[in-house]
Amino acid sequence: MEKKHLTCIVCPMGCRLEVTLDNGKVTQVTGNTCPRGKKYAETELTAPMRTLTSTVKINGRYEKLLPVKTTPMPKGNMEKAMKLINEITVSAPIKRGTVIAHDFTAPGVELIAGKSIE
Repeated sequence: MEKKHLTCIVCPMGCRLEVTLDNGKVTQVTGNTCPRGKKYAETELTAPMRTLTSTVKINGRYEKLLPVKTTPMPKGNMEKAMKLINEITVSAPIKRGTVIAHDFTAPGVELIAGKSIE
């Protein structure tokens, strides 16, 4: 058995979690004041997810960069995501919330425009 310590980031409480793992499987979570802490610990230690924020190029505009973000994706895909983002160029007009790329780094992961450009 192994013990890990995490600080939950799901809400402003910032609970200090103690997680017990047995062969890589979470068997116990303590220190959380709500059920979200347990779910966070389980996900973070077995299949961590991240949301990436960045910018992509805008073709032929005064504004050269469009802010974008991903939906949660596997943490291990961050490097792949940045390589793909560096290759993307969009054209105006584009509305905030528009999906720029479906299945971006994995099935179900989307790259979304963070700003409207007329």
